[in-house]
Amino acid sequence: MSDDVTTSYGGPPPAPPPPAPPGLRRRKLWLTAGVAGLTGVVGLAALGGVAARDDRPGTSGRTDAQSNARQNVSDTGKAETAEGRDAKDEAAGDRVGRKDGDGRKNGGGESRAHEVPCDTDKLIQAIVHANQNHGGVLNLARHCTYELTRSDGGNGLPVITKPITLTGEDSKLVRAANVERFRILNVGRGGHLTLKGVTVKGGQTTTGMMLAAPATTWNFDVATSTPATAAGAKPTATAAKPAAKPTAKATAKAKPTTKAASAAAKPTTKAAPAKAASAAKAAPAAKEGSAAVDVGGPSIAADGVDGGGILVQRGGTADLVDSRIVQNQASRNGGGIANYGTTTIRTSTVEQNNAGSFGGGVFNLGTLRVEESKIVYNSSGSGGGGIANGAIPNGGADTGGTVWIWKSTISHNRTGVLGGGVLLNGGDTTAVQSQLTDNTSSVDGGGLIAIGDSRVSLEHVLVTRNFADDDAGGLGFAQDAIAVITDSTLTENAAGVGGAGGLFNDGASVTLKDSELRANQALGAIGLAGGIVNQGGVTTLIRTNVIDNVANNQPGGIYTDNDQVEIDRQSAVTGNRPTNCVGSPVIPDRCFG
Repeated sequence: MSDDVTTSYGGPPPAPPPPAPPGLRRRKLWLTAGVAGLTGVVGLAALGGVAARDDRPGTSGRTDAQSNARQNVSDTGKAETAEGRDAKDEAAGDRVGRKDGDGRKNGGGESRAHEVPCDTDKLIQAIVHANQNHGGVLNLARHCTYELTRSDGGNGLPVITKPITLTGEDSKLVRAANVERFRILNVGRGGHLTLKGVTVKGGQTTTGMMLAAPATTWNFDVATSTPATAAGAKPTATAAKPAAKPTAKATAKAKPTTKAASAAAKPTTKAAPAKAASAAKAAPAAKEGSAAVDVGGPSIAADGVDGGGILVQRGGTADLVDSRIVQNQASRNGGGIANYGTTTIRTSTVEQNNAGSFGGGVFNLGTLRVEESKIVYNSSGSGGGGIANGAIPNGGADTGGTVWIWKSTISHNRTGVLGGGVLLNGGDTTAVQSQLTDNTSSVDGGGLIAIGDSRVSLEHVLVTRNFADDDAGGLGFAQDAIAVITDSTLTENAAGVGGAGGLFNDGASVTLKDSELRANQALGAIGLAGGIVNQGGVTTLIRTNVIDNVANNQPGGIYTDNDQVEIDRQSAVTGNRPTNCVGSPVIPDRCFG
């Protein structure tokens, strides 16, 4: 596998989105001590960006790897001889079939298709040959499992450096059990991998530079004056959280009863006037014995810790069609896929993958498109059980890139800290006609959490049955994030200890249009606002209903510590228990009871 490369795959993300409109109130999300060992600040990339349309996206901007491959086919469909070479005598030693495109060929255009027998060594030879000859289309044997037993530079197959298509029918690329750890596929700079009908399974990256557990975490706890409760006085926020709280918050902290007290209680990293994300770059070092890692992209040969199944380097492209990425593990980011380039996942499944840090299913610092696909049953140690757009800054700019999600499901994912389904730290993320369901976070943001100048657009999205052990059962936005939520439903989400079963806005700008928050719950003894918590943020409701949400303490509907919750005359806040807005430090106009 002489085509391996050691080019850095990280680096700066795409150009940042335009600055937030003037006049928006900005506030930093506070930092609290918690999980031990992670260098930097836990971040979530935003689901922001330009509002997408309901129609199927066009194919502009995409290239088909096979269009670069050449073929010589006669009108009768018989293979013609290549220049100075018989088609039967390929360098890979395989029988080569050159046929007119069928269901297993590429896209209808003429392309040279190589039939690869069910032999792993033959597949490796075929990829090497394609890299040396401007790419090609490789038809994998039907119902074949190509079992990989060895690697080169931490990769089970040669690094893809040219446009190469792997087309299969129930064909599998699988790392064998009880062999060294290595990922399955690596797309290098200038490479373009297309997978069609292929399963990628069992890849594992090395653990030599795996980060320890996070040392700090963003916290969405409510810290304001104490309102009255249905039973009398609200339990003071200084009450310590239950001892059974996850280790991510093992240092059970007291919640101050005023914002001033909250500011005094913040770690020293927040004392500087700079943004929290910048200040947190000086976070505690990792545990003894773990190496400092720059997520911005060390050379692949140096670490090999990202992308258990597939790594797409900066400048690389991957298109996954009708494929499955299952049961892969990354010691750091991107259990299934780590994307630093451009990746499209179409009519495919990313399932049961695990990442030690961010992005159990998919980690992104480039451009990611997910179309009519499923990101399900993945897990991560630090954030983004399903998808993480961005990661913890560690001396570099590790904010997310661009994510576009269309008619897809992100479901039953888990994380140890933030964003059971999706974690966003900066960048632009858009989700349209999609579902965010049954995801779980051990701290905040069961469904989705976004911080750090994220731009988020959710349109026709169902957010349901997500759970956070602490706050923001459904959605959480903080630290200058901007979110627009349109024609969407947040229902039956729950926060286990704190507030906002539905939506938590901590210093962000959130607009809900033609949407509904219904039957969400804040379950904890100190929980409040089953519907919405607005803490130092700007929340606007336009033709939006907040109904039948429940909290143990009043209010059950909307809690705000400022006058920046705007409810238009076509919106309704009703049927929430124990109250709609009574008990909030500030009661928004047009919220009664």
